[in-house]
Amino acid sequence: MNHHNAPQEEPAEHLRFAAYLSELKQVSDADEADLVSEVLADPDQTMAQSAVLRHLDRRATDIHPCPAYEPWAEWMTQVTVRHPVLARRLQEWSLFRAITLGQHWRRDALLESSDWLQLKTAAGPNTEAVEVLAEHGRSKRIRNTARINLKQSSPRSAATQRIHKS
Repeated sequence: MNHHNAPQEEPAEHLRFAAYLSELKQVSDADEADLVSEVLADPDQTMAQSAVLRHLDRRATDIHPCPAYEPWAEWMTQVTVRHPVLARRLQEWSLFRAITLGQHWRRDALLESSDWLQLKTAAGPNTEAVEVLAEHGRSKRIRNTARINLKQSSPRSAATQRIHKS
């Protein structure tokens, strides 16, 4: 018998992961915290936290520029408080939000942040943050991304200044 051609069952945690992602994608705002708590109660914590992390990233991407972000982030922080990876991601989304909206942010907080946030910020629109990362980003990839972003934004800035001077 050739075992390589036999259909293999999908592992249970893979099926739960897919089901969780689907449920989290469709959950109402009112039921979101309960569903996140339910997912985080799964015995496979690596899988559960991975599903919730994807959900947090998807939701935060959609709402970080909006006023609805702050109450959402506070609520999700309460739900994820016992999960350091998730709590940190929410903190970093809040820092990313402050940077992209031109609100108060600390240089040290950016430099102490994860590669994920530094890379995301290096490709973003805040020139001050991008300059910090071009010089002091944690990895060569982050520094290069920031430098490329600065070079690409310079011609746009110069063109915009010429238009406004005319």
